[in-house]
Amino acid sequence: MKEKKKSDLAVLLDYAGSYKGLTFLGMALSAVAMILGMLPYICIWLVVRDLVAVAPDWTQAEGIARYGWMAFIFAVAGIAVYFVALMCTHLAAFRTAANIRKKGMEHLMKAPLGFFDSNASGLLRNRLDGATADTETLLAHNMADIVGTVAMFIGMLVLMFVFDWRMGASCLLAAVVSILAMFTMMGGKNAKLMAEYQAAQDVMSKAGTEYVRGIPVVKVFQQTVYSFKAFKDAIEDYSVKAEKYTDGACRLPQSVNLTFTEGAFIFLVPVALFLAPGAYTSGNFAEFVTDFAFYAVFSAIISTALAKIMFATSGMMLASTAIKRIDEVMNAPILTITNDPKTPEGNGVEFKDVSFTYDGADVPALDHVTFSVKPGQTVALVGPSGGGKTTAASLIPRFWDVTSGSVEVGGVDVRQTDPHVLMDQVAFVFQNNRLFKTSVLENVRAARPDATREEVMAALSAAQCEDIIKKLPNGIDTVIGTEGTYLSGGEQQRVALARAILKGAPIVVLDEATAFADPENEALIQKAFAALTKERTVIMIAHRLSTVVGSDNIIVMDDGRVAEQGTHEELVAANGLYARMWKDYNQAALWRIRTA
Repeated sequence: MKEKKKSDLAVLLDYAGSYKGLTFLGMALSAVAMILGMLPYICIWLVVRDLVAVAPDWTQAEGIARYGWMAFIFAVAGIAVYFVALMCTHLAAFRTAANIRKKGMEHLMKAPLGFFDSNASGLLRNRLDGATADTETLLAHNMADIVGTVAMFIGMLVLMFVFDWRMGASCLLAAVVSILAMFTMMGGKNAKLMAEYQAAQDVMSKAGTEYVRGIPVVKVFQQTVYSFKAFKDAIEDYSVKAEKYTDGACRLPQSVNLTFTEGAFIFLVPVALFLAPGAYTSGNFAEFVTDFAFYAVFSAIISTALAKIMFATSGMMLASTAIKRIDEVMNAPILTITNDPKTPEGNGVEFKDVSFTYDGADVPALDHVTFSVKPGQTVALVGPSGGGKTTAASLIPRFWDVTSGSVEVGGVDVRQTDPHVLMDQVAFVFQNNRLFKTSVLENVRAARPDATREEVMAALSAAQCEDIIKKLPNGIDTVIGTEGTYLSGGEQQRVALARAILKGAPIVVLDEATAFADPENEALIQKAFAALTKERTVIMIAHRLSTVVGSDNIIVMDDGRVAEQGTHEELVAANGLYARMWKDYNQAALWRIRTA
């Protein structure tokens, strides 16, 4: 039997945990507050009734002061109860929002690291943080207002038909038209437009984050915002979707809604004029005037009640879209953890008939790849761009899991290893390492939080970072990224190498670690490599073939397959793909500009 899907509100209340009861209490108190808020209008009607009954000698109206005090007490009580109701719903809403963020972060912490390559941080932040704010509004305000307004309408239905059903029906006519207009504005195909508008907002947030990160490139080449086409297109698409929703879907229904709710009194006047002659003839004119005064005053709160319904309905739509965006985070893939983990024995790496395809891709990134790296060996992965080198390296620490085949570390399938143990086995140095906005000490210590200050200094020394530390105002306690303290790309790379050295993992993965370094930094980085790779198993990805000549084994990747493998001399002699790459590399290295 198919499981019944939970409503959006039920999903939200599940996140509230023990605070769910506060939400229901707040909604109940809101209903009480709305009823109390209606009672002053009845007191006003009683005052008018007494005044009309004794007119023109109004001094005989003895209950006016009593009704006035009753109206005041009811009004204050309504405000107080509504305040308590909102306190309850706000506490529940804040806890719900906090729980969503916590559970979202907990889930993302279990996602494979490769997930963050295909899902930009700006997009994830907007889904988790921005969407959570939308649900917060629903629980803190909208739900209480919906229940309170329903209670108000039930009270209005009773009161409006108690005195004169004809005038009561004329007042409710405006409410009926307004509700129909709101359903037109927020239901059917317009709900789809709302979802498209929210999706366009997500895309714009993602593109905006990417653009900010690309500003240095834009400035270097003296380009404008239009040079970043993705951002420009995202803004324009968001503008079109927003205009389509607000102008095409909301303008006419909202105009009708406001016209009828703000002009509810207009429906009352014709009915009153029609009933007045009969009331005058029958001698009940004083009662008729009293009833008319009541409905005239009461019609004024219709627009307030309907406005609350409109905002609450809008909040429900926003929350529904927000929950879908939150679910996209909660449905992120997670690394499966075996119940019976095995401990790797040694630091060898072996690929056994490995195939891997990225989500949404039609062509596999790796296709039946088999090779092995013996403990203590240095193996290089080379080949044309897009050949599968980085993908292969990312499968070792389980950035992704293989589609078929297996990757083994120390004779154990990485999927059968505890993720924490596996991460302790492998250190990484990428071509674009990012440092945290904290001290150099803490940046390096991130690899091993229990490391002493002396151990961090030793790692920095091994990574050839002495010149960096000397020029910093507070040495290793200098906070990077503040007060004009910034490091060049090559310097950041050396600090990242110190982090890897401090970790002391037996397997090291180097992914184009010198790609953006200048000659001086590259020389220092090469010295740091000697300290990092000593007596360790090294998998090196490189385009500069000069850096892999001395490798124990070179694996040439092309179109996701192992094209050939061997030592540098063996591959050059084989006259295959590597030999052609080596020839092209040497020609490029010797290329010079000559004068005429």
